[in-house]
Amino acid sequence: MTEKTPEKPARPALLDRLRRVPLWTVVPAAAVLGVAAGSVYGALSTAEYTATSYVLVVPTDKSDPTAALGFATAYGRVASQVAVLGDAQVWAGVPVARLKEHVTTATSPDAPMISVTATDASPTTAVNMADGVARALVAGGGHLQTDTNVKVLQFSRAVKPTAPTSPSTPLAALVGGCAGGLLGALALLVRPRRRGAAETYAQVPGPATAHAGGHTPQPETV
Repeated sequence: MTEKTPEKPARPALLDRLRRVPLWTVVPAAAVLGVAAGSVYGALSTAEYTATSYVLVVPTDKSDPTAALGFATAYGRVASQVAVLGDAQVWAGVPVARLKEHVTTATSPDAPMISVTATDASPTTAVNMADGVARALVAGGGHLQTDTNVKVLQFSRAVKPTAPTSPSTPLAALVGGCAGGLLGALALLVRPRRRGAAETYAQVPGPATAHAGGHTPQPETV
């Protein structure tokens, strides 16, 4: 009686089909997934508006422009402190924690000017926060003018934004597609190589030994 050899389980058809797919299709597939993810993010994310107010520090008769530039940098650094934001929250109509999270300040190394930028889902609230922090800086600088010999003035008020600064849905989709295509290309570069047949290398002949006069050199005995 002949014994039947057990049949090997067949490979899943889906796995075989995936292995037959060309590797170059990974890049466009990843790009399509990135476009879809970016579109969903752009559609579901909340639009944000940005408003910026500017504060100027000018020297008095007892000071010089260099001192005004130094005090502008100092005021820009303390703008986020609770002491300054305590007055700003009254004018902005929002809590201090919200001001510290959504308001940023920046100074210039060439001009004694401070930019106060606020970001919020409401354009009106963004304007109020930027102007509120700017007014708080002006008020604080006025109290210290006798000691610092510089004036802090509001150079320009924030303008109500008409368009959101957050990325739109088409832009988010474009960024997602580029990121997906890049990740797909990187996946192809770092993928493990398939083990196939052993690579054959051309055999390099060994160095030839030249014989003078057709005689084979004999080893010397000591």
